[in-house]
Amino acid sequence: MSRKSYTEGNYRTDPWFRTLCKALAACETEADVAAFLRDVATLSELKALSERLEVAKRIDAGETYRSIMEATGASTTTVTRVARFTLDGAGGYKRFLTKNHHHTTHATRGKRPTPTS
Repeated sequence: MSRKSYTEGNYRTDPWFRTLCKALAACETEADVAAFLRDVATLSELKALSERLEVAKRIDAGETYRSIMEATGASTTTVTRVARFTLDGAGGYKRFLTKNHHHTTHATRGKRPTPTS
């Protein structure tokens, strides 16, 4: 029997996803989180997640898509997707950026940078 796919409407209630969230929340230190993530994800997956967070920080700082792609090596698709989620996602990027003082008062904050600006 195959598992049901995650959708925007059901992923938060899936027991496996909730267990993953609880496992991350149970980590007490950055070293605990690093060890847990290394056990559950491939190096490729960890790199992709880390890249997305770096892209989010740069979007929040008002950098252009082009400069973000050049600085991080992220694809246009990744930069565009992260930009969409920083503005219209579940709020995870915004909470992290605000809580960790990465949030900026840059003039373009809250606006979508254009791919070539």
